Amino acid sequence: MNESEMDNLSIRRLDAAEPGFAHALRQVLAFEASEDEAIDRAAAEILADVRQRGDDAVLEYTRRFDRLEAASMGALELSQSQLEAALEDLEPKRRAALEAAAARVRAYHEKQKIECGSHSWEYTESDGTMLGQKVTPLDRVGLYVPGGKAAYPSSVLMNAIPARVAGVKEVIMVVPTPGGVRNELVLAAAQIAGVDRVFTIGGAQAVGALAYGTATLPQVDKIVGPGNAYVAAAKRRVFGTVGIDMIAGPSEILVICDGTTDPDWVAMDLFSQAEHDELAQSILLCPDAEYLDRVEASIRRQLPTMPRREVIHASLAGRGALIKVRDMEEACEIANAIAPEHLEISAENPRQWSEKIRHAGAIFLGRYTSESLGDYCAGPNHVLPTSRTARFSSPLGVYDFQKRSSLIEVSEGGAQMLGQIAAELAYGEGLQAHARSAEYRFKRG
Repeated sequence: MNESEMDNLSIRRLDAAEPGFAHALRQVLAFEASEDEAIDRAAAEILADVRQRGDDAVLEYTRRFDRLEAASMGALELSQSQLEAALEDLEPKRRAALEAAAARVRAYHEKQKIECGSHSWEYTESDGTMLGQKVTPLDRVGLYVPGGKAAYPSSVLMNAIPARVAGVKEVIMVVPTPGGVRNELVLAAAQIAGVDRVFTIGGAQAVGALAYGTATLPQVDKIVGPGNAYVAAAKRRVFGTVGIDMIAGPSEILVICDGTTDPDWVAMDLFSQAEHDELAQSILLCPDAEYLDRVEASIRRQLPTMPRREVIHASLAGRGALIKVRDMEEACEIANAIAPEHLEISAENPRQWSEKIRHAGAIFLGRYTSESLGDYCAGPNHVLPTSRTARFSSPLGVYDFQKRSSLIEVSEGGAQMLGQIAAELAYGEGLQAHARSAEYRFKRG
């Protein structure tokens, strides 16, 4: 892309005071997760084949799609010594960064386990009836890690560490290695995060192997981690057989700024998500029109220097926006309507405005808190709800790797009181056996 094309970048400028703003904003936010029938059909066929033929099907698809020959599934499993070697071979500065990030992620999730209802509890009523909840970790989870060009060791940490903190007994990772090319940083991250087994397989066939189990790879209880369209389609289809974390859409950042932050910083923050994908979304809300001009000028000046400038250009032109708002109050209202994956509040008093935010995957407070720190090493999880799902869902956490069982132990006295309530309601529903089951526990005479 040449300089003249860069100069022709057309990023939307919207004004919340204009009559057609609501419609214009809906157009900016509009994103249809293309449910390609051909992709869905192909994923369904692969899943059915893996379910029927197990290892043989996985080996066949691995040969076809990843150009990786193996005589058995065992040959596609990496040993712990190979993971250890990947860690040992890292350049010291990079290893130190990976270990520091892992330590921070682990510390945050250990705190989360304590504070977020991750422990069993019970109480006893006056008649001796005990009620409570038992919290137990999942037995086994599967972690899907993208391979090839997209290799994210940070995602290994963010998915595997909370599973370990939750107490999951076994973590199995699958990662495609097209042409046999492995990403050593991903393998090193697996070692640091405590992954038990690693298989060099990917695509819908890896999802199928995790969901149904094969002779070599045991069935898991839940599958987490991002992937391409085939992986997403496969995860949708196996949900119910196993749990899944979420179906993630393109990455998003929304910046609320009062106009006091260096515009170059904000422009680069918008780039940080735009560089992920042509469909990623970067939006800035600010009450200062002159500041929006300065950010736009910075975008044009800095864009030609970015290695991924073509992706950034497409993202900003297609789904980006610089929006003038009446005041910071209105910016918070619009932010709640957008419910972004990442929300930066780049202002003098960020906590004042964060109190007005109800819907966001992660909230980054203050001008020194770049979203990129959350991606790698701040501590909170970077697996976040996208496409407005932050209205009803949460970041990946320890709680995603646990389940809850209700505890009920009714005393003889409690059975008299509760039995009368249950029997009356059961007769009302026409369920006589329910009623009599309760009545049998009544004291006679």
